[in-house]
Amino acid sequence: MIDIGLSKMALIGAVALIVIGPEKLPRVARTVGTLLGKAQRYVAEVKAEVNRSMELEELMKLKTQVETAAHSVEQSIHGTVRSLEQDFAALQGDAGTGAASAATPPSYRHPRKNWRLKRAAIPQWYKARNGVRTRALSGAARVARYRPKKFH
Repeated sequence: MIDIGLSKMALIGAVALIVIGPEKLPRVARTVGTLLGKAQRYVAEVKAEVNRSMELEELMKLKTQVETAAHSVEQSIHGTVRSLEQDFAALQGDAGTGAASAATPPSYRHPRKNWRLKRAAIPQWYKARNGVRTRALSGAARVARYRPKKFH
């Protein structure tokens, strides 16, 4: 790095005063200052870009490590599931009453529930006795029902 002390700065200032002149020196000093500021900002931007690229590379490495770990966990889980399915099939084959039950796995049976019909835990007679609403009211019906009565 350039080693500039106070004595060297004074020598540069004296030479600049003689060469440039006292009337142009402030304008030149301002121009040099702005150029140095621009150079410093440019260097700072380059440093920030290099740091961002290094962090991005580190994140990419971390991403690949996490992906490989997740893949290995997934493979181990799939292997465990396969072994459990084989054990279950073997147990089902041993406990089954023939080859037909082992060959056809049990299929899903719908519970024959009518999904349109609501089944409540509270009986209807209890709801009717205690005034529990069993039907939804529209907005207009609700206003008509709960509107205060007018006195004539």
